[in-house]
Amino acid sequence: MAIGQDLLNVPFPAMIRSMGLAIAEAQYELDIVSMKIARLMAGFSPEKEDDERGTGFDAGRNNLVQIGPNKANDSYSLLELGFTPTFYQFVDTLIEVKISITMSQEDAEKTSSTKVAASVSGKVGFFSASAKANVSTVSASYSSKYQYSAEGSSLLRTKLVTVPAPAILEERLRALSTPPSPAADT
Repeated sequence: MAIGQDLLNVPFPAMIRSMGLAIAEAQYELDIVSMKIARLMAGFSPEKEDDERGTGFDAGRNNLVQIGPNKANDSYSLLELGFTPTFYQFVDTLIEVKISITMSQEDAEKTSSTKVAASVSGKVGFFSASAKANVSTVSASYSSKYQYSAEGSSLLRTKLVTVPAPAILEERLRALSTPPSPAADT
C-alpha cells in the first residue's frame, strides 16, 4: 500500500461537514438558551405556555425582583435593573490532522557453496585402482521482512466568545418589561 493512498483515505470532506453541522447545531442550541434567559430576565417564564388551542401565550411577568416594601410598584425585571442576556458565537474553528506512516521492506539472500574434490590412485603389481570423489555442499537461505505502521491523530478546536444581545431584541424586551406609564391627568 502506498503512503499517498493512505493520505487519500483520510475523510477530510466528511470531517469538515460533520464539524460544520456540529457547530451549527451547537450555535442553534446556544441561541435558544440565550433567548430563554432573555425572556426570564424580562420577567416572563422562559418557556411560553400553551392555551387550550395550543398557541403560545405569555402568562405574565412572574419572575420579578422585589426591591422595596410596595410589591406592586417595587418589582422589576432583571432587564429593568440593567442586566442583559449573554449570547455566544463560535469563532476560529480549526481542524488539525496528523498522520505518520512508516513502511520498510528488507530482503536478504545468502548462498554459499563448498566443493571438495579428492582422488586416490594406486598400483600394486599388475593391479591398479583409482577412485575419485567429488563433494559439493550448497547452503541457501532467503528471508524477507516487511513492516508497516500507521499512526494518526486529529484535533478539532473551536473558540466560543460572548457577543452582545442584538440591539432590537433588547429594545423589544425592554418595551415588554416596562410597565405602561399611568396616563397623566390634565
